[in-house]
Amino acid sequence: MKDIRTGIGFDMHPFVKGRPLILGGIKIPFGLGLEGHSDGDALVHSICDALLGSCAKRDIGYHFPGIKKYKNISSLLILKKVRHMLKEYKIINIDVTVIAQKPRLSLLINTMRKKIAGVLGIAVSGVSIKSTTAKGLGAIGNSEAIASIAIASVMTN
Repeated sequence: MKDIRTGIGFDMHPFVKGRPLILGGIKIPFGLGLEGHSDGDALVHSICDALLGSCAKRDIGYHFPGIKKYKNISSLLILKKVRHMLKEYKIINIDVTVIAQKPRLSLLINTMRKKIAGVLGIAVSGVSIKSTTAKGLGAIGNSEAIASIAIASVMTN
């Protein structure tokens, strides 16, 4: 019998000037980027935490602390390393919701899905990404930050 597990991940980063906006592993044309020790990709970070959580392997900050070695690292590289850490598991699916007042992400979602699926070595149909706004409320609604929540299901090989 296969062991099926599920994990949840959440991440939120404030906008800052002078950095590119990277979400879902792609550069998005926008005047601000996300603060972070790595490239600040909150979407990919939430996926990493969901995958790690599904296997009770702590969180992204534990494995990739804010040290010089990881400064400005691509979050896709972190995701690739997380995937390698879970090699005894098959990823069933990932579902992500990005909460951002700006920029609009709907036209970029398929590109993000393909990029993430490629890194994880799974079918694009196994990666769902949705975007919503905060309806003008709080830091996200005031376009000060972006948040992402993800759930991942895996099973033993």
